Amino acid sequence: MIKNILQKKWVKGFLIILGLCFLLFIGLYSSIYFGFWGALPTKEELGSLKQAEATQVLDKNGHLIGKYYIYDRQPIVYRDLPQHLIDALIATEDMRFYEHNGVDNKSLLRVFFKTILLGDRSSGGGSTITLQLAKNLYGRKDYGAFSIPVNKLKESFVAKRIEEIYSKQEILTLYFNTVPFPDNTYGIESAAQKFFSKPTNQLNLSEAATLIGSLKANHSYNPRLFPERSQLRRDVVLQQMVKSKYISSNLADKTMGEPIQLKYQYFNHDLGLAPYFREMVKKELFKILKKHKKSDKSDYDLYNDGLIVYTTLDSKMQLLAEEAMKEHMQILQNVYEKSYGNNPPWKNKAFLANTIKKLEIYNSYKKQGLTESQIIDSLSKKKEIELFEWKKNITKKISSLDSLQHYMKFLNAGMIAIEPSTGAVQTYLGGIDYRYFKYDHVSQSERQVGSTFKPFVYTAAVENGLKPCTYFSTKEVTYTNLDNWTPKNASEKEDPYLNYTLEKALSTSVNTIAVKVLNEVGIPNVIQQVRKLGITAPLSEKPAMALGTDAIKLKELAGAYASYINNGRSVKPYFITKIEDQKGNLIASFEPRISDSTAYSEYTRQVLLEMMKSTVNQGTAARLRTTYKLQNDIAGKTGTTQDNKDGWFVGITPELITVTWVGNDNYNMGFKTTALGQGANTALPIFAKWYQKMNQNSDFDTITKSKFASPSTEVLQDLNCKPQKRDNFLKRLFGKKKKKRKFSDNT
Repeated sequence: MIKNILQKKWVKGFLIILGLCFLLFIGLYSSIYFGFWGALPTKEELGSLKQAEATQVLDKNGHLIGKYYIYDRQPIVYRDLPQHLIDALIATEDMRFYEHNGVDNKSLLRVFFKTILLGDRSSGGGSTITLQLAKNLYGRKDYGAFSIPVNKLKESFVAKRIEEIYSKQEILTLYFNTVPFPDNTYGIESAAQKFFSKPTNQLNLSEAATLIGSLKANHSYNPRLFPERSQLRRDVVLQQMVKSKYISSNLADKTMGEPIQLKYQYFNHDLGLAPYFREMVKKELFKILKKHKKSDKSDYDLYNDGLIVYTTLDSKMQLLAEEAMKEHMQILQNVYEKSYGNNPPWKNKAFLANTIKKLEIYNSYKKQGLTESQIIDSLSKKKEIELFEWKKNITKKISSLDSLQHYMKFLNAGMIAIEPSTGAVQTYLGGIDYRYFKYDHVSQSERQVGSTFKPFVYTAAVENGLKPCTYFSTKEVTYTNLDNWTPKNASEKEDPYLNYTLEKALSTSVNTIAVKVLNEVGIPNVIQQVRKLGITAPLSEKPAMALGTDAIKLKELAGAYASYINNGRSVKPYFITKIEDQKGNLIASFEPRISDSTAYSEYTRQVLLEMMKSTVNQGTAARLRTTYKLQNDIAGKTGTTQDNKDGWFVGITPELITVTWVGNDNYNMGFKTTALGQGANTALPIFAKWYQKMNQNSDFDTITKSKFASPSTEVLQDLNCKPQKRDNFLKRLFGKKKKKRKFSDNT
């Protein structure tokens, strides 16, 4: 009977084909085993697995604020994996995980008979956690028509070797550290931080099931993009956990009744908290790491070596600062645009044409030999572009010229807050939105500082013996040896017969007196004083410097102002405290950079601090008290530059020095009026709103409730005089004409 069957042609043909398939399989199996399709990893290589790890950036309290990576991966150990997370994975991906040796033969048979032969797609797959780990570790290659069988067999070899080397716990740890999650995220810790802003060990059942559910299809079950679909998939995971008896049906029902609550945190380079700060830290890290080598003398890789960078930033304070800036700048931008009416400079053809010629792309086309008309044609081609707007970004089909015109109108801002005793940077706002405005106004920008320079002039004056109650006339003076230069005050209505003390003159920011004080003390003495304060920026060495015509970086200004709190010693703002490798070994550490010597006497420090308290209490920054109702101990100085190009405010509190700037990146575009462009209206409100927010949060009580030390009796006595006095009748009678004099040649 059997003999007769075997003699039939179709049976013989089938057996021959079966034999050939078997020989082909044996040949393919052997060729893979012996490395014909590429060498398999050895047990030694598998025993020393090393995956690229993201460098983590932490704030002063150890909170993760950013990463530098090619693949967003952040490893953890087994004890950090919650049991319900492990259970969810096994119930969903590999129910027989603890029973097989890497390849689940029973599951493969089930797949063959039920899924392939019977077409039952609900029967599940045959891939194990260990097989998936092998794929995660080594990926898949393109072998043409043989891709699927070759890759599958290679993974089975690797999976079995992994099972021989590692325990089940170690395999689970490796898997969770390498498995890809949505949004280009690798490893459970990175996914937990990104989607729920918490470490893995704090994931609840719903969150764990959501992330496990996304493994089936990273994009399709991305909870950020498809919340409803993700929730349905989460519920499938919970049902599988009930089926595997990991959780009760009651707990599953309760959890399925809860919506997914994402707390998404971007860690890419352009988004998230403090992007300008993170970019500045990255630049500094490249410089630092060049000076250090690994134990094997190789270079550190910022993107792959899993370094841990500890910074001085306070992430909670930073968040409030960013909120305050956005709230104010949105309002200010609207008022700024309306002030120009229907003919703003960014719509002026001549102004626009002149600006175009300064663009890199324009000069690039010019070097290529294109004519003016050809360049304009190239810049006029339209394409879909997402444009920044304060309320909501918009997408439009526009040209490069349209884009230029759109962005020219935007005001920008910068803000830095440091600890005065150390220089540790607490908050850092380099601009209004890093995605569209990459230029860092804290570390890169140098702008005229306006009246924020005046305290340095008065500091030099007091340090050189000028008493705080010395009176100076507010009257304008024409300096004949300076091309008849006549410094003017912001208000044309000021009484020319008034005389102010140094305190009154500084607190109300009187330009005419600032120049007279500079003339009295001498330009060399002021420059010497400024250098003692740690400012290295070039200075003009001209009388107009008293009005802040020189450009200084925000961070230099902050370091100098710190001296008024830090016993006369300036500081250099710093932002990295230490760098460790992935094992916690110290690579480098950094200490505060405080000036070795005092820049002036304690008497001078107390006098200037009292003067700048007056600026807040009844001077140009009084709206901190009146409009914003701040009752904190605050001193400070406002600043406005020529033609209202820049607005400044320096806030001094016992625990913080804050410098805020607002202006247009195009220096040819100032504010329409002084009322709009003055520092009290542009820069001060950011500080004010920020402090209001901190006042409402008890976490900042040590900062917001701190008090200035009382000044000495000598200082109080020397400041105890009428802030102003008026010229007598004879002086008024014979002093009607504008005074003319020479500016002292004291250089």
